[in-house]
Amino acid sequence: MPFGFRRPRYLVPMIVACALFMENMDATVIATALPTIARDFGESALALNLAITCYLLSLGIFLPLSGWLADRIGARAVFASAIVVFTLGSIGCSSVESLGQLVIARIVQGMGGAMMVPVGRLVVLRTIPKAELVSAMAYLTVPALIGPVVGPPLGGFIVTYFSWRWIFWINIPIGVLGFALALRFIPNVREPRTEPLDALGFVIVSLGLAGTMFGFENVGRGILPNDAVAALICCGIAFLALYARHARRVAAPILDVGLIRVRTFRASVLGGFVFRIGIGALPFLTPLMLQLGFGLSPFASGMITFSGAAGAITMKLTAAPILRALGFRSVLLANTAVCAVSIACYGFFRPSTPHALIIGVLLVGGFFRSLQFTSLNTLAYAEIDPLHMSRATTLSAVGQQLSLSFGVGLGALLLHATLLYHGRDELGATDFSPTFFAIAGISLLSLLFFAPLPRDAGAEISRRRETRPEAIAEGAATHPAE
Repeated sequence: MPFGFRRPRYLVPMIVACALFMENMDATVIATALPTIARDFGESALALNLAITCYLLSLGIFLPLSGWLADRIGARAVFASAIVVFTLGSIGCSSVESLGQLVIARIVQGMGGAMMVPVGRLVVLRTIPKAELVSAMAYLTVPALIGPVVGPPLGGFIVTYFSWRWIFWINIPIGVLGFALALRFIPNVREPRTEPLDALGFVIVSLGLAGTMFGFENVGRGILPNDAVAALICCGIAFLALYARHARRVAAPILDVGLIRVRTFRASVLGGFVFRIGIGALPFLTPLMLQLGFGLSPFASGMITFSGAAGAITMKLTAAPILRALGFRSVLLANTAVCAVSIACYGFFRPSTPHALIIGVLLVGGFFRSLQFTSLNTLAYAEIDPLHMSRATTLSAVGQQLSLSFGVGLGALLLHATLLYHGRDELGATDFSPTFFAIAGISLLSLLFFAPLPRDAGAEISRRRETRPEAIAEGAATHPAE
């Protein structure tokens, strides 16, 4: 970096956030375009679901490798390479002419996405001082919340007024800009890691993650036979259990599950896993309720759900002061209850409910869910030493991805059970209420992991400190960089 040049305060988090937004947006926007793509290819929309499931499979397979690669060749190198791979996958998706080609291109995208999420978070953790971590992590929370709500209306707009190929073309300039900014402003921080790759562990855990995620994503959707879905889930869980045994027997496992012994990391990963199961179902359930239950158009539905993203953006400005004033434990306990109540409110919505009231509930819910994610994502690394930071980000990313898949599967399963109970084949306006009440209750179970935290948990990263202009550069200098 030229002499006298100071990196803007949150430039690195914003670069990473833009890359994560690109991935989150792409993952949701394609669902809206599947029927149109299917018509162009002469395939059924059901067959086109392979484009989504193969992406998830690729994500599950390559996620465990991200931390090891970041330590070996540097976080900037892996993050920039992930952007390139994801962008190349987008170019491939925009030019395909058959289902088989689309599946291959989506697998390439999944490889890039698997590296962008955990390594992007690792870049922030290793370049931002702990005193600034809460505000920095808020930037990384927003893409995960905005993507699922912006994706459907944007996809519907593009498919209606342009070609579905624009869904992938819009990733290209973002990817090129992100790659250039990553090379220019992100230091190639890494920790010396000499142990060989845990190849056997990589194979076992990848099979477990791929089977489990693929299985839960297909629960209740009628795409695969129920026996096949159950077999996938059972085999995936069996492989994950086998990996847990394997990890205790090797010196350097590909996923270091021993980090769960760290109290703040345990509360964040396990409590966050339970909390995200409920939250992960919302992007799947809410559009269904508004469109199938209330009869709204996809565009009208998308404009209503967008209010949740507005709440998430507002949180970015207030998370740090709230955590400084109340502390992580108090925020997690109170905020979990508030989030559960906001989810339960969805169950009281009816076609006659004023849209302004629905938007208000979604706006408030988006704010508090975003605060919860910022708290969880920051607290996870409060007691993790720099040597284990890459392993922690990888394990955390795996837990988050699994929980979101569980949430979608659980939401579909609960809706299916409601239809069976009433003996009907079509969803009605009131059929969504039991599901929203159930996932609200599941979210409350995360309190079991937050309650044991000490009152001063994470105080080192939530208390106010005076930050000198060169603080971010000093944060990066504490780790070896090329």
